Amino acid sequence: MRDRARGAPLDDELDPDLVPATAAGRLGPWDAADFELAPPAALDALTPSECFYFSGECIAVPRRGLAVAGFARGVRADDDVAQWSRQWQSGTEPAHAPLILLGAPLRADDARLDAAARTITIARRTHPFALTPRLPLNRSWFDASSAAWFASRSLRVRASIEGGTVVARTLWPEEFALAGTLPSAALAADRPPALALRARMREDPRGGAGLPFAAHSIRERTGWTGDWTDKPVLALVVNGAQGDDDEAWAGHFAVATGRTSSRGSIADLVVDNFYTLDIVSEKGILAAPVPLDAYLGDLNSGQAWYRPSWVLVVALASDTALALVQSAFDRVYRQFWRHQLVYRHSTMNCAGVSVDVLRALGLPVRQRMPRHRSRAWLALPWVALTQRSLFKGRLACEYLAEDTTRLLPAVAFEQTSALLLSLAGGANAEGGGLLAGILARDVEAIALLRIPQFPSSRRFGSWPVASADEYFAAIPTDPAKMETVPVPARLFPRELRDGDLLPRPREPSDLPLALWGLALLAALGALIAWLATFVSA
Repeated sequence: MRDRARGAPLDDELDPDLVPATAAGRLGPWDAADFELAPPAALDALTPSECFYFSGECIAVPRRGLAVAGFARGVRADDDVAQWSRQWQSGTEPAHAPLILLGAPLRADDARLDAAARTITIARRTHPFALTPRLPLNRSWFDASSAAWFASRSLRVRASIEGGTVVARTLWPEEFALAGTLPSAALAADRPPALALRARMREDPRGGAGLPFAAHSIRERTGWTGDWTDKPVLALVVNGAQGDDDEAWAGHFAVATGRTSSRGSIADLVVDNFYTLDIVSEKGILAAPVPLDAYLGDLNSGQAWYRPSWVLVVALASDTALALVQSAFDRVYRQFWRHQLVYRHSTMNCAGVSVDVLRALGLPVRQRMPRHRSRAWLALPWVALTQRSLFKGRLACEYLAEDTTRLLPAVAFEQTSALLLSLAGGANAEGGGLLAGILARDVEAIALLRIPQFPSSRRFGSWPVASADEYFAAIPTDPAKMETVPVPARLFPRELRDGDLLPRPREPSDLPLALWGLALLAALGALIAWLATFVSA
């Protein structure tokens, strides 16, 4: 019997208009045919922790005999990447990701949805159409505005077949591509590139949520042909703020690798999507390499259903940087899934993990430290007392003290993009290493894409905040009016913890907490001494 929770089709349910997701084309830097669907493929090459998270999902795993990314034991993830990269040689074939999260086993291009979202036409044949089930905690969903919007365009669909019905998991507009010669729109030259990029993202008050898709060339090297088809590309993705979740004003950041298609599509780039493993996301997000069309267009977890996004796409002269970057991220995933690397919103979130990997590879993404770091020390006791939570006080301290390039997705996007733009302009990356040298040689052109938010019952989002001040200005002053989505915890089984795991490093709030504790003890001691003197007198 088919395991319907995992989305694998029975042989007699296959339809000639939809093909297995690993039948042809690309999955990131690799040929899709290098992978096989699981199920029916076995998961015996995965570790127990990887099986814990993905045994109930539709994934692609490398075929037997192919090189798969490994990891070093007894070291931290960034040290693992740095040590591994020192032995890496140009021309090395990229080891395959241990798994790619597909969500659905079948794929179809050039699909057309009818205006009522009841049928879908693929290769001139019309099929009954349905949506994958809505997750219980997902507060918004596909509605009439969604149906009308998608019906007006050609679609890439990831789906399964159930009783002759196409059950869609992902919808992706095929016009969201690097097709033809892109119009040129250089960033403003009167400000630093990072701030010019921010200004471009904020030209619309809603951050482009309701604007059409746009793709512009913002930097080209001499000799660039203008042809974005079948190109190796490295991409940076930043998602904006959600319209109905005050915990999501910072957005999300990710790095993607792969090749564009013969039509300039970016759908099959692989996005390295890091997200906390220790909660059950209301969107069904699981941290894993995932095709870009699914990362943005999955009906539950796709970021484009929640907020606008921007993608900086870097055309490269060779696949060298892709092999290096993606292999490094795959090593980090294997450390992440076994909990050697632990997600923490204030010190090790999607931006922190991604920037750490790039820096470990020798791309010197510049720090951007907060202007008023002294506020971090004051925030710890203030928040702990006013909100009656030492945990929240520690988080506030860490948020206000952290390098914002590692903390805030918008800043990670701006600073990394600015460095890539400087490399494309012929500048040398000061303090750079292996990856900086490869990119300085191979970058040919850079494009900026605006991905609008898909219409649905959800309110439109906006651009992501780029500082703590912006965040506090955006959220309600009354904590009781904060819109949040309570989610259950997902506990990592103790028996799956490997014996070589290093203890978690000390948190940045440990020292302020200790000093405030000593100050409190000193104050209490002084008070007791004064009371004793007063009583004796």
